[in-house]
Amino acid sequence: MTTADSTSHQTPTPTSQVSIKTLRQVTFAGFAGTVVEWFDFAVYGFMATIIATVFFPDSTGAVALLQTFAIFAVAFALRPLGGAFFGMLGDRIGRKNILITTVLLMSGSTAAIGLLPSYDQIGIWAAILLTLARCLQGLSAGGEYAGAVTYVIEHSPPNQRARWGSAMPTATFTAFAGAALLSFLLTTGIGDAAMHAWGWRIPFLVAAPLGLIAFWIRRKLGESPMFQEAEEDDTTEHAPLRSTLKTQARPMMILAGYISLTALSFYIFSTYMTTFLREVVQLEAVPVLASNVIALTLAACTAPLAGRLCDRIGRRKTMFASAILLGGAAIPGYIIASGGSFGTALLGQLMIMFGAVTANVVTAVLLTEVFPTRVRYTASGITYNVSYAIFGGTAPYIATWLIDVTGNPISPAIYLTVVAAGAFIATTLMPETAGRQLGAGLDDEPITSAIPVLPADSKVKPSKQKPVKAKTLV
Repeated sequence: MTTADSTSHQTPTPTSQVSIKTLRQVTFAGFAGTVVEWFDFAVYGFMATIIATVFFPDSTGAVALLQTFAIFAVAFALRPLGGAFFGMLGDRIGRKNILITTVLLMSGSTAAIGLLPSYDQIGIWAAILLTLARCLQGLSAGGEYAGAVTYVIEHSPPNQRARWGSAMPTATFTAFAGAALLSFLLTTGIGDAAMHAWGWRIPFLVAAPLGLIAFWIRRKLGESPMFQEAEEDDTTEHAPLRSTLKTQARPMMILAGYISLTALSFYIFSTYMTTFLREVVQLEAVPVLASNVIALTLAACTAPLAGRLCDRIGRRKTMFASAILLGGAAIPGYIIASGGSFGTALLGQLMIMFGAVTANVVTAVLLTEVFPTRVRYTASGITYNVSYAIFGGTAPYIATWLIDVTGNPISPAIYLTVVAAGAFIATTLMPETAGRQLGAGLDDEPITSAIPVLPADSKVKPSKQKPVKAKTLV
C-alpha cells in the first residue's frame, strides 16, 4: 500500500489540528490543479476569434462569433451535470479521488481540441467534434472548482477560511493570465497568419503535460479530515441528489442568486473583454492581449488580500461591497475601455477587476460554509455550476447578441449592472457565516449570536436570530 493510500485510512485529524505544512501542501495541490483546469478552459475564449474562422469559415462577423460562443456555452450547460455527478461521488468516495479524475479529463479533452481537423478538412464534423470535446471540458469543470475549494477549506482554521480559500480564485485568475500571456506571445512571435494556420493549436496541446503534473501532485495527498470524520459517523448519510435538493433548496437558491454576479463578472472581465476590444473597439491584438494579461495578473495578486479582508469584515459586507463595486464600475469601465488605446483598455478592465476579484473570493468560502459536510460537494457543485451555466457560459454570447441587436457597445455593462443589483438583493437574505463551525448547514442549526473564532478587532456583526413563533391550533 502506498503512502497516499494509507493516509486515507488513518484516524482523521480535526481541522483545528491540521499542521501548517499539510495545509500548505493541500492548498498548493488545489491551486496547481485548478490552474491547469482553468487554463485549459480559458484557452477557448482567447482563441475564439480564430476558432470562428477555422471551424465556421462560411460565416462572417458576428454570426461566426455567435456560433463559436454558442459552443462555449454548451460546455457550461454540461457543468451542472458534472457538478451533480462528481459532487455525489465526492460525497461518497472522497474529495481527493474526484479531483484527480477531473484534472485528467480536462487535460485530455483540451488536448483533443488541439488535434482536431479543420472545417476545410472534414466539413461539419469539425464543429461536431469540437462540441463533443467542449462537453467533456464542461463535465470536468463541473466537478473541479467546488471540490477544490471544499478540499482546501475543510483543512483550514475557522478564522482563516477565506485566506486559504482565496488560493482557488487566485488560481483561476492565474490560469486566465497564463492563457492570455501564451496567446500574446504566440501572436507577437509567429504572427496572425501562422496563428490562424496552426499556432492556435499550441495552447490546447500544452494541456497534456500540465495535466500530468497536476495529477502527480494531487495523488500524493490524503483525504479531507472532515470527510473522514463524516465517514466514521454511522449516523451520517451521504445523501443522493434528490435528498440534497430537498434539504438544501433554500440556501442553494439564495447562494445561486449571488453567484450569478460572480459568474457574469468573471467572464465579462476575463473572456469577453478581449473580444469586445478586438471586434467592437477595433483595437489591435497585441495591446488587447497585453492589457488583459496585466489586468488578470493584478487580479491574481489581489485575491489573497481580498481573502484576508473577507475573514476580517465577514462574508455579508464582502458580498455587499462586490455588488456595489461591480454595479457602479461596469458602465464607466466599458466606456473608458472603448477609448481605443492600450491605456484606456487597461484602465477599463481594472475598474471591473476589483469587484470581480472580491466576488470570486467570497464565493469560494461560501460554497463550503453554507452546506453541511454530508452533502457539501454535491450541493456546492450544483449551485456553483448552475449559476455559471446560466450567467457565465452565456456571458460572451449574450454580450455579443446585445451589441448586435441594440447597436449599443455598452449594453454588456448594463447587463452586468442589472445582475449586480439582483446579487445585492440576494445578499440581504444570506446570514453571516464567518466563524461558524463547519459540519452543519444553514438549515440544520441556527447561527448563534457569538462568533468566538474571529479576531478581537473584527468588524463582523453576528446575524440576528429570527424569533420562533408559537404554533396554535385554531
